[in-house]
Amino acid sequence: MAGHAMPGGAVDPYSAHDSGMAHGNMTMVGQVDHARNGFDPTAMLTDWETGQTEVLPDGRTLRTFEVDVIDVEIEIAPGVFFPAWTFNGRVPGPALRAKEGERLRIVFRNLGSHPHSMHFHGIHSAQMDGVQGAGLIDPGEEFVYEFDAKPFGCHLYHCHALPLKRHMHKGMYGLFVVDPDPARHPEFAAIAASRVLGSPENAEWQELAMVMNGFDTNFDGENEVYAVNTVGQAYMNAPIRIDKSRPVRIYLMNATEFDPINSFHLHGNFFDYYDTGSQLTPTLRTVDVIMQCQAQRGILEFSFADHEDGLYMFHAHQAEFTELGWMGFFDVREAGA
Repeated sequence: MAGHAMPGGAVDPYSAHDSGMAHGNMTMVGQVDHARNGFDPTAMLTDWETGQTEVLPDGRTLRTFEVDVIDVEIEIAPGVFFPAWTFNGRVPGPALRAKEGERLRIVFRNLGSHPHSMHFHGIHSAQMDGVQGAGLIDPGEEFVYEFDAKPFGCHLYHCHALPLKRHMHKGMYGLFVVDPDPARHPEFAAIAASRVLGSPENAEWQELAMVMNGFDTNFDGENEVYAVNTVGQAYMNAPIRIDKSRPVRIYLMNATEFDPINSFHLHGNFFDYYDTGSQLTPTLRTVDVIMQCQAQRGILEFSFADHEDGLYMFHAHQAEFTELGWMGFFDVREAGA
């Protein structure tokens, strides 16, 4: 890779001459075949799974999701393949989204080769917990999880079969978002309405689903590839388009195994952070780095309204994670540019 010319004609290998050469040229070479994988990290950003709905006799909404366990080999970096255990054939699994107070039904089928489950971070009965004796099912079997959607916020689900670190690391996790019901939060009704998918207030926002993860490709207990939404450097090769006239909301979750923390750093800007998303006022205001331990999650909100057009980097603030794939760009432009 060529860098910038230096005095005397020498080449500086640590100088970036385009977006793909940032962070000292310490980047991957080549492109991942998203079609072969069956999922595209760019599409994952906005691909919310809302299931099927019907009205119950008491007037409440029943929202039903269908989730299948599938064993599949995925490409996590150019030419680097990983034998994953997946929910619905993708890593992370589908980003399930519901509304506070709804009744949720998850029809779970294990089409894989090992016992699996779905354990939801939320409020539910012991029988719905997805652990030994409570929703852990064998290959070829089916189980139905059912509980109320509460509390509102940015949560997750994952397999809770043992050994837990293996099932988590192999790809069995996903976002589970419960939108607040504005009627239940009259003092913050406008803010709550902005989080309700499909509402006029929500349409003003650019919402993105991001799951930080890592992959141990040689099974030595250490990760060789880091990413957001599985594919290393996906958002360097295809920067995320941002309309600078509309605010940005990121639902961020850390599913990285074998490392105690992961982090998110935004260049040239600051954001407000809502830890777990289960409140309507920020936990932290005006920060540019947030740390999350495994299974920690939250909501980031920010705006580029006063910025010039350009590429704004985001990445983990552990340099090793960044140089092994966990970095990307926001392509900030005027609407229609």
